[in-house]
Amino acid sequence: MINNCLNCDDELVEIMSWRGFFYREPQFLCYACDKQLVKIEGKRCLGCSRSLDDLAPQLIKGDVCLDCHRWEVDSEWKGILHQNFSFYRYNDFLKEYLAKYKYRGDYVLAKAFSHTIKTYLAKVDYDLVIPIPLSDERLYERGFNQSIALLEEAEVRPSNILTRSHSEKQSKKTRKERLSQEQVFQLVESDLYGKSILLFDDIYTTGTTLRQAAKLLREAGANEVSSLTLARG
Repeated sequence: MINNCLNCDDELVEIMSWRGFFYREPQFLCYACDKQLVKIEGKRCLGCSRSLDDLAPQLIKGDVCLDCHRWEVDSEWKGILHQNFSFYRYNDFLKEYLAKYKYRGDYVLAKAFSHTIKTYLAKVDYDLVIPIPLSDERLYERGFNQSIALLEEAEVRPSNILTRSHSEKQSKKTRKERLSQEQVFQLVESDLYGKSILLFDDIYTTGTTLRQAAKLLREAGANEVSSLTLARG
């Protein structure tokens, strides 16, 4: 049992509610820290989960953002990634929290999202949940794969059938460079024909990484590939 906030270490004080009499959710963050996790609400892009309420009209094309529209009008990428769903906005609080989790090795911080992930996955139906893998170099640097740890804390058994070669971070590349780069993922031999797959990662930024993985899976016979991420950057 955790008695202190995973982020600030303050004592956890249970806040009672009518719902709490019937169902008690596990508590890992104090009230002050938890309220800084900002859920994506309101109208969101049907492609990547970005909040459309924050975008200027010229950056919206129907029910999707301009970025997703550009992916879908490219014949090479059209329909490759069916949809991404993200829980939270990638604000300063979450950025710092995930930095402590990923780069400083605070593995236990994954517990804060276990209930949210578990609840979502109980409502959707996929044949396989596949975490985005790290390259051997990144895995050596961090000591663990943050996506696998998040799933395991949520009591989800991940299908680790993708491997990854080392490459420069996608966020450092131009859109043209991201679109033209070679495939960085490899697939462990597996029967994917006709299956529905959910990719999982911590942050959706440019969407390139998820689409590269989705493309490989679709080429291997998967019927549909969607993705789930903690945050939309």
